[in-house]
Amino acid sequence: MLTENKIIGELVAEDYRTAQIFKNHKIDFCCQGNRSIAAVCETENLDKNSLLDEIKSVQNQTSSSTTDYQSWPLDLLADYIEKKHHRYAEKQIPVIREYLAKICQVHGDHHPELLEISKNFTASSGELAMHMKKEELILFPLMRKMVKEHENGGKIDPASFGSVSAPIQKMMSEHETEGERFREIAKLSNDYTAPADACNTYRVAFGLLKEYETDLHLHIHLENNILFPKSMSMEKELSA
Repeated sequence: MLTENKIIGELVAEDYRTAQIFKNHKIDFCCQGNRSIAAVCETENLDKNSLLDEIKSVQNQTSSSTTDYQSWPLDLLADYIEKKHHRYAEKQIPVIREYLAKICQVHGDHHPELLEISKNFTASSGELAMHMKKEELILFPLMRKMVKEHENGGKIDPASFGSVSAPIQKMMSEHETEGERFREIAKLSNDYTAPADACNTYRVAFGLLKEYETDLHLHIHLENNILFPKSMSMEKELSA
């Protein structure tokens, strides 16, 4: 049942269509998805009942196009994140960097905010690359191992770093840092709106940045609100 105490990350995990509502209100449902609807409305000065009505309206719509990530097995979700979102980021990062370098060179004197956008994106993309490798080499293999043991009715020995919650907390902290950087990029770019004097390269760069941010939000949401809670729950089962 939908109430003001519903956690927004859980809500989006159950029905990703509701993500657009939070995007429209500039509410972070991925990095800060552990807040209740009531807490979000108080922080953002939103009418609680109006937001609940918007959510109910979306939930009542009939749609067969929404992917039910919540029902996916843990290992399948980890594979999907790695093959879709990690590969997307690896492919797009050098492309976006190149576009930003060009428009900074041509338009940087008149639009100094571009230099800050480029600085934030460079820092974000560099740290995200390391972040994804840690997931691919350490965290995701552990999750796949847990799934195999769970299927075989076995137990799992603690990893060298202890509980899976330890690297998860580190990953979530890094997600929050990236979320902050992209909130700043969105602010500096006027929500990726190119100015009147922008050339086509300028507009393409902002379009690519917006697309990248959208993918990053889904990427972080899948991990913070679905993959990580599922893995911690499975670890408890295997340790019982």
